[in-house]
Amino acid sequence: MQFQGYVRRDGRAGVRNTVLVLAVCDCGEPAARQMAEGIPGAVAVTHYHGCIAIEVVPTIVGVCINPNIHGVVLVVMGCEGQRPEPMAEQIARTGKPVTIINIQEIGNTRAAIARGRAAVEAMARDAARERRTTVDIGKLVVGVKCGGSDTTSGIAANPSIGVMSDRMVDAGARVLMIEPIEAIGAEEELAKRAVNESVRRDILNWVGDEEKRWTVPGASVDFMCGGNVLGGLTTLEEKSLGAVHKSGHRPVSGVLKVRPDILEQVPDAPGFYLQEGIHIELQAMTYQAAAGANIIVFATGRGGSFGHAICPLVKVTGHPETWARMSEDMDVNASTVMDGTESIESVGQRILDEVLAVASGKVTKGEALGFYNFNIWRQDPRLEALLGLKGK
Repeated sequence: MQFQGYVRRDGRAGVRNTVLVLAVCDCGEPAARQMAEGIPGAVAVTHYHGCIAIEVVPTIVGVCINPNIHGVVLVVMGCEGQRPEPMAEQIARTGKPVTIINIQEIGNTRAAIARGRAAVEAMARDAARERRTTVDIGKLVVGVKCGGSDTTSGIAANPSIGVMSDRMVDAGARVLMIEPIEAIGAEEELAKRAVNESVRRDILNWVGDEEKRWTVPGASVDFMCGGNVLGGLTTLEEKSLGAVHKSGHRPVSGVLKVRPDILEQVPDAPGFYLQEGIHIELQAMTYQAAAGANIIVFATGRGGSFGHAICPLVKVTGHPETWARMSEDMDVNASTVMDGTESIESVGQRILDEVLAVASGKVTKGEALGFYNFNIWRQDPRLEALLGLKGK
């Protein structure tokens, strides 16, 4: 099984050839956006945690070295706590071109924007000259995520994604699932699939540690959003048992760590992996992108109108009414499972076909709308230490 992608110097393969303009601190965001504006293939992003949030640095570096990225322009005001030079060194090791634009050092914003746009335009020209080549599916990493879940998610969309997951793993690809909080009540079933005892313990800790974070006074782990309730879900356990269906049935090969000082990359070995992190959609997707995901398959019962700056987002809905109302936003219709006209296995194959088409350049619904959302979750090291989770 193959796709048409961009082979990088570090041996990985991308499905997009994006020039990323990243403001290391949100102070530089307005300038970064003007550096990228109107340049085909360029996208500007930042985080919103201030200039001394060093806990976000592993995520920043991760998204910059994602194989979908051709080159990077790091935009800094000049007085940030997160210094750009070490980040640039890590990015350069992957063979990507990287440039630092220091606004204070250059002396004024207009001059910095002009210099930044010149760097972006040069990278974009080089990226446009590159051509896709045939790549084995073993180079592909697909993240799976769900949100806006309802009863159809656990019956149609997530099980169909699970079929896709199994078939990808069988073909030699890698699949990555995040959102540990949405496995509460289903952790024992996942643990049974661990490849060894060490991974089994990691899976149980993956959920248990997230539960601990919600034991802080004022927090409650038993959350259900309005759409979940209106969609017919009644308990977190019910929601979780539906959510984990997207993991398929193959062995769990490992749990990737996400800590204030480290964000593990998806290993080269084929298999199904779990990832520490957060359940909130955009931040979770950014974690997956930072770990090396090329594409994210997103199940939603209620619908969703967004994309992601680093990874194309393939949106799947199992709700007939959502498909009828929001087919311009959804990429795959899994509601045929609900009306009995198609099997889960057949829809799963269609999702796999869509993933390979997107990997080879097909534009997703979110990309067609120009939606390149981005956000970073800041893990608080004080809370991790207080709960005894730091470095665990």
